[in-house]
Amino acid sequence: MHRLFNILIVTCLIFMNTLSVHSAMSGGVEYSIPIDYNAIQESELITRAEFYYDKALKSGGELSEDTTAALNLYTMLKNKTPENQNYSLRLGKLYDLIGKDRYAKGNYYQAMGVNTNSPAPYYYLGDFYLKRAQYRKALKMYKKAYALGYSENEDMLNKMEIIKRKLGI
Repeated sequence: MHRLFNILIVTCLIFMNTLSVHSAMSGGVEYSIPIDYNAIQESELITRAEFYYDKALKSGGELSEDTTAALNLYTMLKNKTPENQNYSLRLGKLYDLIGKDRYAKGNYYQAMGVNTNSPAPYYYLGDFYLKRAQYRKALKMYKKAYALGYSENEDMLNKMEIIKRKLGI
């Protein structure tokens, strides 16, 4: 019975957050409903969020139901556990995927604020800037990620070389 109640709560929260995200995306009015995030099983949210996140990455940048569900679930998780940097990074990636630059950058910078010594936010911001052909900013972010521990990340090292060739460095 308790599990059924948790599933019902999560379903209601997803529906309410879907309306909120849709309103925010379409420029409509957004209503704020207070939610007690302590009443939600975090492990269940994580499992669902990861499932929809993986499906959203395969959607090709469209604002699909999977992308919306992933955005909603990671927003709930971030509100429940703001010190978890991964939630901000996932939200940043999802917003980047659908072309919401301001939200993407905001989440990446929030992730930096959680742990300034983590290379991941700098790496993702590097990808963000590279995707937009802002090569100097991308290189700066990749260099910071390199200095913080991504010195053996082959993907990033290859991207840095490509950027250097484009800039003639």
